[in-house]
Amino acid sequence: MTATTNTLATASGAATALRGNRRRRAGRSLLVTGALVVTVAALFVLTMMVGSFRIGAGEVIASVLHLSDNPSVDFVVRGLRLPTAASALTVGLALGASGTIFQQVLRNPLASPDFVGITSGAGLAAVSGIVLLQASGLVVSGLALGGAILAALLMYVLAWRDGVSGYRFILIGIGVAVFLDGLVGYVLTRAQLFEARQAMHWLTGSVGQASSTELRLLVGALVVLLPVAVLLQRPLQALELGDDAARTLGSRTELSRAGLLGTAVVLVALAVAVAGPIAFVALVAGPIANRLLGPATGGIPAAALVGAALLLSADLVAVHLLPTPLPTGVVTGAVGAPYLLWLLATTNRQGAGG
Repeated sequence: MTATTNTLATASGAATALRGNRRRRAGRSLLVTGALVVTVAALFVLTMMVGSFRIGAGEVIASVLHLSDNPSVDFVVRGLRLPTAASALTVGLALGASGTIFQQVLRNPLASPDFVGITSGAGLAAVSGIVLLQASGLVVSGLALGGAILAALLMYVLAWRDGVSGYRFILIGIGVAVFLDGLVGYVLTRAQLFEARQAMHWLTGSVGQASSTELRLLVGALVVLLPVAVLLQRPLQALELGDDAARTLGSRTELSRAGLLGTAVVLVALAVAVAGPIAFVALVAGPIANRLLGPATGGIPAAALVGAALLLSADLVAVHLLPTPLPTGVVTGAVGAPYLLWLLATTNRQGAGG
């Protein structure tokens, strides 16, 4: 009788501790996500405040929300600065969410759309359109979208061996990326000077080159796909434990993996179509969000918000803090390259680098 009582007490204590741990994780996740929302909102407003014509925060908010009627302020805010700020916000959200999905599904911190051929596919299609078809604007964006999706489908087919393993997908993705980048270089050698300059500007990535149609398409996709990604969070957490454990928990592994990767591919393809292949945001957003979340790691909304904060900050630096305004991708590349070197060194020491 005493042994039974002790066992019940131990089980009750473990259950209470588990519930307390879940509450703490949920509380920290809510707190971090709320802080990130405030940070992103502040950066979004700040992006529209600074420039040759400075505007106060109250005027910016009133103009964006149509709460005032000031033609000069409305022209600067809505006509000139809001499209760039909205592009940085939405592209950052898409890159942050897609990057963390890739890293969690493939169980590798180096698994990013930047390195597994998806952005390379978009780049090849866009550069081919610019050089060979003299395309511009929405046509280039459509080609980039199609190129990214085709590259992702190619890698999924090549990586399939009674399922898709993260290690094989990443290796094939790196090989496909190198091959596609070589084709991009060849196409550029056939370009005229103006076309090559236009193509290189697109390949660098900039949030200021999107049209309103492209931006509306990305906003619509985010409204649909971000909630879908959040709903898929539970099978994503199961997949992180490994396929056998995921099946034990009742998850249909390949269907879940395909759905998650498909959602991430569409998000990153639309982001690249809007702003070009902006490097490293998808790579670093997830790890930064996990550091902030602590035990409550793996939050897709937090990673998306980190991506938005990074891209808004990079655009502020690129346009307003450097002696000469530069494309946003230059700043993200300069910041992301040292992080990649650090990540390669640390994963190799931990035996996680393959």
